Amino acid sequence: MTVVTARARQALVMGGTMWRYLSNYVLIFFLLAFSCFIFLLHNIQSVEKWNCHAISALYQLQTKIHSSLVPGSLPTFNHNHSFCAHVGQKPSPEDKLEERFLLDSIAWPGPPPHSKPTSLHQTSDPVHSLFTILPYKGGREWHVGEQLEALVQIHDFQGRPKHYGGDFLLARLHSPELGASVAGTVVDHKNGIYSALFPLLWEGSMQVEITLVHSSEAVAVLQRLREERPDRVYFKSLFRLGFLSETTLCNMCLPSTHHPLCNYTDLYTGEPWYCYKPKMLSCDTRINHAKGGYLKHLITNKEALLFQSDVNIKVPIHASGTNSISVLPPRDNVEEESCSVKPENIQPAPSGYYYKDSWRPLSGDALRQFNETSAVIECLRNKVINMFGDSTVRQWFEYLIDFVPELKEFNLHSPKNVGPFMAVDSVHNILVKYRCHGPPIRFSTVMSSELRYISNELDSLPGGSNTVVVISIWAHFSTFPVDVYIRRLRHIRRAVLRLLDRAPDTLIVIRSANLQALDQEVSLYNSDWFSLQLDMVLKSMFKGLNVLMVDAWEMTVAHHLPHALHPPPAIVRNMINMFLNYVCPEKNKS
Repeated sequence: MTVVTARARQALVMGGTMWRYLSNYVLIFFLLAFSCFIFLLHNIQSVEKWNCHAISALYQLQTKIHSSLVPGSLPTFNHNHSFCAHVGQKPSPEDKLEERFLLDSIAWPGPPPHSKPTSLHQTSDPVHSLFTILPYKGGREWHVGEQLEALVQIHDFQGRPKHYGGDFLLARLHSPELGASVAGTVVDHKNGIYSALFPLLWEGSMQVEITLVHSSEAVAVLQRLREERPDRVYFKSLFRLGFLSETTLCNMCLPSTHHPLCNYTDLYTGEPWYCYKPKMLSCDTRINHAKGGYLKHLITNKEALLFQSDVNIKVPIHASGTNSISVLPPRDNVEEESCSVKPENIQPAPSGYYYKDSWRPLSGDALRQFNETSAVIECLRNKVINMFGDSTVRQWFEYLIDFVPELKEFNLHSPKNVGPFMAVDSVHNILVKYRCHGPPIRFSTVMSSELRYISNELDSLPGGSNTVVVISIWAHFSTFPVDVYIRRLRHIRRAVLRLLDRAPDTLIVIRSANLQALDQEVSLYNSDWFSLQLDMVLKSMFKGLNVLMVDAWEMTVAHHLPHALHPPPAIVRNMINMFLNYVCPEKNKS
């Protein structure tokens, strides 16, 4: 016992010595950790000034890590036709009247309730459908300045003619050997029969092309999704303070029954935007904005059959008989250039057409071609070009800096494809800028400080004869009810009018919507049918104002190249050419 006790006593002494030794180091460790924490808190502002690329990469990494914090089951919304009608500024009686007019003007016929098909076999089938070219006023000849009509009869998959309208068709008249083409106007007779109308603008052989984009039954599904599920694209934001970070859901409106909300409604326009409040952080710690993703399983298996590539999405309809005609000179036999047809003689009138692969406005005046870098530089000399909107106008910015080497892009350390971007030609005093529009922008991560509404940006411009403004805003509104888009355009239009009031010689150019490639998934979120409706609203709201339009819709309908969200260079070149003709009109032309 004596030996054991001595050994135990020796162990206790050694243990106590060791504990005192370790406790000193533990105390030093905690003191160092606490000092580092205080240092980081004190220098948090300095951390914010790190290189923007490193910060952006860090944020994106954090976003991926914290995406798991986003609820797996997204909030459900009330399925009604006044989604989030309470958000935003209350419209005036005049605004409500205009909205009603615009919505009525784009009303789309649908299948009658008693005619609702029970299977795919009863829906529109482009293979069984046919079109016929009608003779001109009972004759057999067509002349420049007249109008061609093709009659389309839609049949179902069983070959039976349909007796109601609502199908989404595209029509095109083209002469491949001449590089000439024009978009047609489709008239729905609401009985399964459609008229495709084309102005005859040049001589020679030409072909009619009719395409079924969506069946009437598919359009009815798209219409329901637009009104009832505007949340099918959702957004998120990263909130950060020091080492704490959280990611929450965001959208134009969110059900407040799930979590408290952070309100980011714009103070000037009243444009609404909300995020769910983080659990541990305050609303003013929001760092960025990003597309969260796309909701899946929005339609039934039966409805999915209505959206099949090469079956009923963008499939050509064949002719019953010939699909081509030969167009002769004008009947008055007056020798004049084929492209000098007067717009008032053509109904309905397109905005322009291609001839020798170059876009021409319907006035018939061949546009000045800016094929040389020196011509573009001379046109833009002493100009400030302000581009606002989505990636389809960012494409213009990229085209110009690629085409004009003298335009040097200034490194703003902006994330790729997001911006803002700026290019300068200091020798010729040219400045070209691009900035994306505010929410619901679907880009990858955008810093919160860079989220700007176009109307507010326009209000900050002094304007003047050397100021050019380009606006393109449509692609990111396809998932929302049209009244949301109307509200956004109304704010932009008011800002445009204010700018023109203080600087009437400011040039304002609007780029319209364009067609894109479609499959089932893209159709549910970005169908050309959504874009067509927005395009019609855009043109109506800016009609009669002192603004100029680049009609990207007709330029992509008429062209032979495949449809793409970002049109191919041949089409962009024609858009830029039209834009430069607006900036630098020839002196002998109005």
